[in-house]
Amino acid sequence: MTSVKDLEPYAGNAEGLTAVLADISSTMPNPIVFKVVGYVVNAFENVTQGDVVFARASDGQVGRAIANDTLDKAIVAGIAETTVTAGNQVRIIVTGQVAVSTSIDPGDLYFLSASSAGSLTKTPPTTAGHYVTLVGEAGTSNQIVLKIKRPIQLR
Repeated sequence: MTSVKDLEPYAGNAEGLTAVLADISSTMPNPIVFKVVGYVVNAFENVTQGDVVFARASDGQVGRAIANDTLDKAIVAGIAETTVTAGNQVRIIVTGQVAVSTSIDPGDLYFLSASSAGSLTKTPPTTAGHYVTLVGEAGTSNQIVLKIKRPIQLR
């Protein structure tokens, strides 16, 4: 492959980089499609669309997460994309933008609630023994961009 040259057809300098970016910009589809990643799993309790869920260690089934109980229940496994009753499969979103059932404020960070199972709150828990778990940032008044973090226990 002696006839192949690196960087062709672009020059290996700032002018070449500008040409690459111009080509990408002109060939990018419009609008850009948002990527959403998730999975399907059984729910061991009733789950409503927009509920924050955790995965039960014993069988991997999901239920509504809460930040005031045990560490297992404060580890967010995602947000329910669908509403189901106990024993049925639910779609869980872990990355991307997902609709929530309550009105939220765009640009604000949201945490797992310590007072209401499966709920989001702008005010993180402050009680010793509770967990602070960042879930994401409101992209619109009814959609959250997931930025799930591991819980931190308050002392």
